[in-house]
Amino acid sequence: MEIRHRENTRTGRPLKASLLLLLPPVACWLICGCVPAKPLLVGAARAPIAVEQVVIYQQPPANSSDVAILKATSHSAFSPGGPAATDTVVQRLKLQAAQLGANGLVLQGFSDAQTASLGTGVGSESYSRSSSVGVGAGASFGIFKKTGEALAIYVPPGPKAP
Repeated sequence: MEIRHRENTRTGRPLKASLLLLLPPVACWLICGCVPAKPLLVGAARAPIAVEQVVIYQQPPANSSDVAILKATSHSAFSPGGPAATDTVVQRLKLQAAQLGANGLVLQGFSDAQTASLGTGVGSESYSRSSSVGVGAGASFGIFKKTGEALAIYVPPGPKAP
């Protein structure tokens, strides 16, 4: 019994080979899109703390010291993500701060950007001696990235600043 691969009619290559051409770009997007940015240390890091201990400040207290500048991202399909994406970015910033021993964050801004779009299309045609019919359909969607930046700070224990 002989097994034959279904061939792509345009190129004569097996269909599997055509699909393998899509793997490198998709793998790169999945790997590169999820790598967090490294923190830029501007002060001394400390022993890691629990994420729950990281407090968000509008402005750094007078007795605080800077630890690092942090960046985090959140990817979503179809739309920039809204409040849920912002919450994800803030959680990732808190996690980075906690790993550096910073017990405070001063949020410095958020931005949205479309980083990629994926699309596909399908078509078919049929013809006979007296007529022909062609049909096609396509679709695409965007991949969005919300980015946040924050200053990780260390606030020594003691009386709370106003």
